[in-house]
Amino acid sequence: MTNTSRLHGLFLANATVLITHQIDAAFWHEWELFLIPGGNQGNLLLNIPIIALVLYAHSRVVANLHAGMFFYKLLAALGFLTCAIHSGFLLVGNERFVQPVSIALLIGTFVLSAWQLLAVRGTQSAIVALK
Repeated sequence: MTNTSRLHGLFLANATVLITHQIDAAFWHEWELFLIPGGNQGNLLLNIPIIALVLYAHSRVVANLHAGMFFYKLLAALGFLTCAIHSGFLLVGNERFVQPVSIALLIGTFVLSAWQLLAVRGTQSAIVALK
């Protein structure tokens, strides 16, 4: 597996887990946690640009990994933000997102986001070494 295909695979895996988390968020009525006006309808409307951004980011990464590096890092940051927010909710005793798969999605997001940043760091180090 080439380094580029590894980076593409990590991006796709993390995007898939994050989007699946958004599906799980509908089950847990996440809009109530964030006090999103309009309930589920407001939540759906907010998810349109978020998912569009993830899909657009994927297209940029696949089209040209180096030009899409900003989006590659952005997805990892989004993953860490998602984990941080939900960890905070769990620490204060919120009982949502406590089913095994919900927790596995959050852990998976954290692991994949960290792996993405480590992989990109390795790629950038290799590029510098070649110069």
